Amino acid sequence: MPQIAFDDRSFAVESGETVLDALLRQGVDASYSCKSGACQSCLMRVEEGVPPQASQAGLKASLKSRGYFLPCICKPTEDLTVTRPDGEADAQPVDARVLAVEPLSHDVARVYLRAGQDFDYRAGQFVNVMRSDGLVRSYSLANLPTTEGHLELHVRRIPNGRMSNWFHNDVKPGDTVQVRGPAGDCFYLPDYREQDLLMVGTGTGLAPLVGILRDALRHDHQGHIHLYHGALDPAGLYLVDELTQLAADHPQHVTYTRCVMRCDDMADPALACPTDNCRVAVGAIDQVIFDHHPKLTGCRAYLCGNPGLVFTLRKKVFLAGAGMKDIHSDAFIMAKP
Repeated sequence: MPQIAFDDRSFAVESGETVLDALLRQGVDASYSCKSGACQSCLMRVEEGVPPQASQAGLKASLKSRGYFLPCICKPTEDLTVTRPDGEADAQPVDARVLAVEPLSHDVARVYLRAGQDFDYRAGQFVNVMRSDGLVRSYSLANLPTTEGHLELHVRRIPNGRMSNWFHNDVKPGDTVQVRGPAGDCFYLPDYREQDLLMVGTGTGLAPLVGILRDALRHDHQGHIHLYHGALDPAGLYLVDELTQLAADHPQHVTYTRCVMRCDDMADPALACPTDNCRVAVGAIDQVIFDHHPKLTGCRAYLCGNPGLVFTLRKKVFLAGAGMKDIHSDAFIMAKP
């Protein structure tokens, strides 16, 4: 069995076990969130040995070259000496203060943070938020960068979710957290202002799309922007008034469609459409999208939210004509216990 050396200790990694699982089994207080290689909050560095190539998937070349890897997806094939990230890492934690928490729906809150120093990012990317007790979770950025360092997160309350319930129930203005990042390739590309944009999000997968949409309009995007937000029922929709108004303000460029799987009352205020470029559809969101867009040749797509849906849509959008380089996705993976 491969041996892992960490903090003057050495122990074996059991068959089929990841480096992160082995560290946690040994009582190491290691940072992690999704345990799927997506959020990068568990980033570590190899001092001796070579990590498997798969354990560096999605990392910048500058990090790979210095031995950084993701222990949550690393099943080592040789002995490794590993250490926590240090001053060499590209993204160091930044202190941030909670400014406000505003309810957006029965289970989604908008959290405003203010970074204590310059924090460079693109709207739609995600950050890792760390509490004082070391708990880490990933959230997308829904707002444009500001000189004041404001960060806007959309936090959905998860049953028994330690971080989400803390934000909804316990956090107060002035409380502090740390943010690390940004990461992710879901952001607007101003060099392609003529492309039509397809934006599809479920749940708080809307957050990065709102950021990308705001950025596109800031850059006077010329192609049409089709925004689809899906939920199980109307109660799962949020930011309806804001997005309806935004579509009304840009009738030549923005169409906003809400999709619900079921609806017992079509008179529900969440389904009101006061403008021609605001729509409501009942049914599976992927079916609704391809009813409206059977061909997506030349389109750029942003897909965010439920991992299963994101995976399915990536394939369907590609088969409908979009190039793989034009498909950006951000699957929202829940932290495992």
